[in-house]
Amino acid sequence: MIADMTGFELANLGEGFYQDPYTIYRKVRDTAPLCQQSDGSYFISRYGDVAAILKDHQSYSSDKKVDFKPKFGDGPLYEHHTTSLVFNDPPYHTRVRRLLAPFFTPRTLRALEANVAAMIDELLDQAEAAGTIDLVNDFANAIPLNLIGDMLGIPKDEREPLRNWANVILGGLEPSLTPAQLATGNAAVDAFKDYLRDLIAWKRTRLNEREETDILSALLADHDSPDGLTELELMHNCIFLLNAGHDTTTTLISNGMDLLLRFPDQMALLRAEPDRMKGAVEEMLRYESPLQIGNRRAMTEVTLHGQRLPAGTFLHIGIAAANHDERQFPAPEAFDIARKPNRHLAFGNGIHICAGNSLARMEASLAFSKLLVRFHKIEQAGPTLRPDRARFRVVSHLPVSLAA
Repeated sequence: MIADMTGFELANLGEGFYQDPYTIYRKVRDTAPLCQQSDGSYFISRYGDVAAILKDHQSYSSDKKVDFKPKFGDGPLYEHHTTSLVFNDPPYHTRVRRLLAPFFTPRTLRALEANVAAMIDELLDQAEAAGTIDLVNDFANAIPLNLIGDMLGIPKDEREPLRNWANVILGGLEPSLTPAQLATGNAAVDAFKDYLRDLIAWKRTRLNEREETDILSALLADHDSPDGLTELELMHNCIFLLNAGHDTTTTLISNGMDLLLRFPDQMALLRAEPDRMKGAVEEMLRYESPLQIGNRRAMTEVTLHGQRLPAGTFLHIGIAAANHDERQFPAPEAFDIARKPNRHLAFGNGIHICAGNSLARMEASLAFSKLLVRFHKIEQAGPTLRPDRARFRVVSHLPVSLAA
């Protein structure tokens, strides 16, 4: 094993890390691809290692019941994160994913696309009237919030609190939490559950009137089937769908616009050749991956970089570090919308690949296509602000001025 690079500790990251983690990740890849942390866990940073671990669900577990107990105790955050789809293994993972799969098929995406396009047009009408907007709060946040709200059948006038609950609950996954953050996260889960409990009771009386794309009503209708979800499973997986769908797409659109502003030659190329949009979205996902760090636990003894790790070893999976690995991506710090191949790991790999990845790609492609067509000038009107979050690459504010 290459000797661990001293100073890289997920539980004690310096402020400069949050603005530019990639310089540090390169040093870790070069000097400590198996980087031990003070608690005995390891940070994995090279593309080949990360891709293999994400794909191997037989050797590496996504179940977090053991890991989240000391972090969350027995509170609502623990209940949520150990019941949702993402932090579970088969057979539970298989059962829930099978129930959700019909809502992310190409047929469903085609049914949703017209609504997403109309929603984006309405947001751009408002942006054109304002002239200067915060791209995060006035645009990127609204698209997935309303789309997932539609897919869960949540009334439009009841969606605004969901945004804050989602941010707080996902914030609970950061490597370290203060007591105040823990309390706020637990309160958000309780509030979300209270809301969903009332919504479920209301929907039970209207199952015959449900929309084709209403996930919550469809899952309620299947409640009594052998694979049906209990009410607790239903609530937590609806919270997960909204949190994951909202946060990933908001972050993809916000980071993507930040990248186009930082690399104006690439924005000009995309304007001149709009058929490059698919490649542009993939490069945005690679360069600023919304989920930067995942986790797995070794289920058996494994060997990485010549070192045997016993069963039970906890691994931090450096998705963002892998997506900047020069062993896989030539000139990884160049933002290149024509990059081919671009086999990034932003949505994971194997059975846990993000179920809504096609939905997020569709939303982002429509958002950028319509932005660039509507406005011949898009300029930054203030600094890009990011909170201190390591697990997710988040933009909190991105002021832009727009001219049609």
